[in-house]
Amino acid sequence: MSDGFDRAPEQTRPLRAPPSSQDKIPQQNSESAMAKPQVVVAPVLMSKLSVNAPEFYPSGYSSNYTESYEDGCEDYPTLSEYVQDFLNHLTEQPGSFETEIEQFAETLNGCVTTDDALQELVELIYQQATSIPNFSYMGARLCNYLSHHLTISPQSGNFRQLLLQRCRTEYEVKDQAAKGDEVTRKRFHAFVLFLGELYLNLEIKGTNGQVTRADILQVGLRELLNALFSNPMDDNLICAVKLLKLTGSVLEDAWKEKGKMDMEEIIQRIENVVLDANCSRDVKQMLLKLVELRSSNWGRVHVTSTYREATPENDPNYFMNEPTFYTSDGVPFTAADPDNWQIAVISPVLLWRIQ
Repeated sequence: MSDGFDRAPEQTRPLRAPPSSQDKIPQQNSESAMAKPQVVVAPVLMSKLSVNAPEFYPSGYSSNYTESYEDGCEDYPTLSEYVQDFLNHLTEQPGSFETEIEQFAETLNGCVTTDDALQELVELIYQQATSIPNFSYMGARLCNYLSHHLTISPQSGNFRQLLLQRCRTEYEVKDQAAKGDEVTRKRFHAFVLFLGELYLNLEIKGTNGQVTRADILQVGLRELLNALFSNPMDDNLICAVKLLKLTGSVLEDAWKEKGKMDMEEIIQRIENVVLDANCSRDVKQMLLKLVELRSSNWGRVHVTSTYREATPENDPNYFMNEPTFYTSDGVPFTAADPDNWQIAVISPVLLWRIQ
C-alpha cells in the first residue's frame, strides 16, 4: 500500500473554486468548460513593515551605551567611568565580548598611558570579577585579552604582572581570610574562584610561540585549597568543591606531568574531612560526590576501544551504557548490581534474567 511518497511528481494543476450552494452554475458544454477553467487567485497580503521604521533593540539592550562607547573615552569625565561602564555592559550582555573587546582594547591603548592609569584599570577589573560572581569567567577572559593587546608596559610592570601582583596581595592573607567572619570569607571565596578562572584562561606565550598556563597560579591554587581544608567550615568546603570541579582535571594533569601526587593528597584530605569534620550532612555528600567524580576521571570519557572490547575493568562507563531494569517493586538496578535477579521488563511476556 503506497503512502504517496513513492509516486512520480504530477503536473501542477490550477485550483478551482468550489461551487457554492447559492451560486448558479451556467450550463456550458464540456469543451468550453475545459478551455476556460476558473482559477482562484490568492489575495496578496500587504506588509506593514517599513524601511523608515525605528531601529529595533532587544530587551535589556542599551543603545545609549553603544553610541557613547563608539565615541571612545573622550565623552567620559574619567577613565574609570569609561571602564566601569564597559564592565557593567559585559556583565549584562556577556555575548557582546567577541564583537566589542577589540575596540575596547584599542581605546584603552589611547587612554591608558601612565602607571597610575594601568593600576586603576587592573583594580577595576579585579573588583568587578570578585564582587559579581557571574563575572569571574568573563573577567578572566578580559584579563587574558588585555594582557596580549595592551601596548603600555611601564617600569612597574605590564598588565599581566600588575594583575598577578594584585592577586598576590589577597593571596598572602589567605589563612586569616579562611578563618575570618562571614563577610571576609565570602570575599575570599570570590577571589579563590576568580583565581581558578585565571588559571584556566590566562595564556602565556613562550619564546617559541607555545602557549602555557601560569605555573605560579597552579602553586597558588594548591595552597588556597590547603587553607580551605584547614578551616573546614561549610562555606569553605563548598568553595573548595567548586574550585576542584572547575580546575581539578587540569590541575591533576599538570601535576601528573611533573610526577607529583598532589591530587591524591587532596582526595585523602577530603576523605579525612568527611570522617572527622563537623560539617553538615549536605556538604559531606558534596565532598563524596567530588571524590566519585574524580574516580571517573573527572567525567571525561576516552574512547580507546570498541564496544566489543569494553569490559568493566577497562571502561569506567561500562555499566553506564547498560539498560536499566526494574524489580517487581519498581526499584531500578543494572548489571553492576552483584545479585542475580529475575525480573519482568515492561511487557509481562518478556522475562529477563541477569546472570
